[in-house]
Amino acid sequence: MAVKILIPTALRQYTNDLASIEVVGETVGDLFLAFTREFPEIRKHLFLEDGKIRNFVNVYVNDDDIRHLQRSATPVKDSDVVSIVPSVAGGSQSGDAELSPQEIERYSRHLIMPEVAVSGQKKLKAASVLLVGVGGLGSPVSMYLAAAGVGRIGLIDSDVVDTTNLQRQVLYSTADVGRPKLQAAIDRLNGINPFLKIETYQERLTSQNALEIAASYDIIVDGTDNFPTRYLVNDVCVLLGKPNVYGSIFRFEGQASVFYAGEGPCYRCLYPEPPPPGLVPSCAEGGVLGILPGTIGMIQATEAVKLIIGKGEPLIGRLLLYDALAMTYRELKLRKDPDCPICGEKPTVTRLIDYDHFCGIGTAADRRVPEPVREISVIELNNRRSAGKELHLIDVREPHEFDICRLPDSLLIPLGSLEQRIAELDRSWDIVVMCRSGIRSAKAVKFLREAGFEQVENLKGGILAWADEIDSSLPKY
Repeated sequence: MAVKILIPTALRQYTNDLASIEVVGETVGDLFLAFTREFPEIRKHLFLEDGKIRNFVNVYVNDDDIRHLQRSATPVKDSDVVSIVPSVAGGSQSGDAELSPQEIERYSRHLIMPEVAVSGQKKLKAASVLLVGVGGLGSPVSMYLAAAGVGRIGLIDSDVVDTTNLQRQVLYSTADVGRPKLQAAIDRLNGINPFLKIETYQERLTSQNALEIAASYDIIVDGTDNFPTRYLVNDVCVLLGKPNVYGSIFRFEGQASVFYAGEGPCYRCLYPEPPPPGLVPSCAEGGVLGILPGTIGMIQATEAVKLIIGKGEPLIGRLLLYDALAMTYRELKLRKDPDCPICGEKPTVTRLIDYDHFCGIGTAADRRVPEPVREISVIELNNRRSAGKELHLIDVREPHEFDICRLPDSLLIPLGSLEQRIAELDRSWDIVVMCRSGIRSAKAVKFLREAGFEQVENLKGGILAWADEIDSSLPKY
């Protein structure tokens, strides 16, 4: 029987960009055996060496997690849809808040709704929400929470506004480029609603400051873009007993949920461990549709408001998947994991840990090359080219990136095609590998070194460094 397997964007580079595939089998195990035979490169990203599914990958048959069915032995039928979901990072007390005549006029469209009314608006005014990250997701969340009348909003972010942010981070304008994000955010949010208290933390959220910062807020909104901070936010929320309004985005796809260990699963129940460093591309590497964080961020803002006023059914125990290309929403059931290390029956994580180490960043687990990747600076490369030294420059970006800007005489071989096109390269060549910023090219150098290419170097900083230090006429993206 043929069953459809839906392939997430992050894994499509291993399936010739297919969004779905029909595979014949009677169980989930049968399907994945056939699937990985057709696309062998994807196997190592889904399975451990012993054949078990990796902990940062979840598999659903329709809307049921196979971990709560029969795992790989779960039977399937023709009408079933199998989803691969890798990790891609109650009401509030009303208090003594009173509404002024100006606020009554401002929030009048809320007040005439029986689900909100005066009592709900007072709850919003008395509530406090902490936004971790004021970027793509934090921008729409902060703006809509401010407009809705959430009385105290905390913002934590250490970045400055960059030109590349403007495509999706609608909180900022061109005039804000170079300003600390929090300074620009205060101006914009006060312009939206002056009846707010905005608190800012110009720093990174860490294991040392997280509990102290988050303790005084009712709800935490996860607008992060990296796995160490995402696990940190989850653990802070579990230890403090606070709801974690989660969102994540990549290219055309988004996820949203509410992780609240007091009433349902936490993020670790869904993803017990993070993917290896570099496996899941960031938005800077893989891109994101500028509108997508607006869609997911508005869902997060909606969930926060529902939690505050105590109305509706929050996304606790549910994972919402959004596909902008197909314009579809799908919902998957989440269940609390009794073996979860932080919210399970016998928790082993009882305090905040080193999350960089947990996610394999900066540790020996992240360095598995025979020797350190050899690098060359853009200045040295330019000097060698000017001196007439014969070099072969291999660009491992994607074709659409190559169309934006390129270096003369560079050969385009996208990273995902390098293994198939390796015969085009000669082991006697002096090779310099480049990409946008030096991350993908480092992976290519590692692969080529293991394939017997000894004279290969990574261009440090990629074409962005070339634009900064050699040729300012090159467009940056």
